[in-house]
Amino acid sequence: MPKKNDIVTIEITDVSSDGLGIGKADGYTLFVQSAFPGDIIKAKIVKVLKNYGFGIINKLVSPAPSRIESDCPSFGRCGGCSFRQISYEAELKIKENHVKNCMARIGGISAPVLSIIPSPKTDKYRNKAQFPASVGLDGNVKFGFYSKHSHRLVESADLCKLHPKIFSDISDVIRVYCNNSKISVYDEVLGTGLLRHLFIRYGETTGDIMVCLVINGTHLPNEQGLVSLLTSSVPGLKSIVINTNTKNTNEILGEKCRTLWGSDAISDVLCGNLLNISPLSFYQVNRSCTELLYNTAFDAASLSSSDVLLDLYCGIGSIGLSAAKRVKEVVGVEIVPQAVEDAKLNAARNGIKNARFICADAKAAVSSLLKENIRPTVAIIDPPRKGCDERLLDDISKMNLERIIMISCNPSTAARDCKYLSSLGYVPTVIQPVDMFPRTTHVETVVLLSRK
Repeated sequence: MPKKNDIVTIEITDVSSDGLGIGKADGYTLFVQSAFPGDIIKAKIVKVLKNYGFGIINKLVSPAPSRIESDCPSFGRCGGCSFRQISYEAELKIKENHVKNCMARIGGISAPVLSIIPSPKTDKYRNKAQFPASVGLDGNVKFGFYSKHSHRLVESADLCKLHPKIFSDISDVIRVYCNNSKISVYDEVLGTGLLRHLFIRYGETTGDIMVCLVINGTHLPNEQGLVSLLTSSVPGLKSIVINTNTKNTNEILGEKCRTLWGSDAISDVLCGNLLNISPLSFYQVNRSCTELLYNTAFDAASLSSSDVLLDLYCGIGSIGLSAAKRVKEVVGVEIVPQAVEDAKLNAARNGIKNARFICADAKAAVSSLLKENIRPTVAIIDPPRKGCDERLLDDISKMNLERIIMISCNPSTAARDCKYLSSLGYVPTVIQPVDMFPRTTHVETVVLLSRK
């Protein structure tokens, strides 16, 4: 077995779910950062475990045909992008294979995986940014992203290729305000300091912008100075919000928001609907690809005017409202109260009268609908990355739905949940990857499960 600091020559044959190249040295598996299938490298082993180890590239002996020059100076240090050194076509193939492997290995699913749907845009597609704050060596406030598997800040907010340029302009304005007003920065270890994150939302079709400062407190010094600076510098600005998060937690946003200037929310158009988006509400980060994702899900489900659609984890109602014209009725379920209020407002402002929304935990809502004898014919489930609770899946199966659509940003938990649903009588028949997050390791997957 190789030892730490050994240098071995290996060929990279695969990529892990977190973007590490995989190769073997005399049968011993190595994971190597910034290595891609087709690379032949000399790898220096930096960590040795019983069955596998980790290495770094000591020398690139023969680059993969898919390799390109990275266009981001922060690539390899920032924890955001993983695929800026390979072609987009190669990235898509890696993600498609990852979905195939998860479905087969974890889910035991034999249904074919369709060719991945690419994103219409690979750069500047994100409509949301969450920049942690830190203090630079010069004593001034800086924003950026955490390096992979750490809380070491890489100052890259101004250079990020995934964000529109206006995000960089806003971070510059906030830096000026913080340094002029002597704003302290939150220390995760001590729990002291005021500014935690800069959070920005952008309506791609409307041009609306929300700037939200997450603070370890309730007020900022010189708040009117901040308002004057932002309103005079940021075109399209619609909302300035203060979010309070005083908990010692890794969660970015706290539960309380205070609108400092402008409206409480911004708007965007998705699938023909004008949507209200509040600070705490979930909204997909890639708008144009989201439309592809939703329409793919609706087509897979063969929605018709006789269907009653259950939209679980509905957020601001974007999925259910987008499908409303295709079905008889929509019932949306979401646990975040502000998101449910947004969903109700969104239904009203778009004249959609066949949708209602319930503020409850998904498990409790399904149980309640069963007691009300409400029997949806189709369910769309869009859970968080951790996937679904088995009890929820048990309750969903008791509804005797004809079809279930699983939309997931985590192929591993999607495969696990689909395997469990299979044991309850729902067979995966369509598996469609969609590249919602270009240049990162993440991939969205749509799975149609039909009742036996």
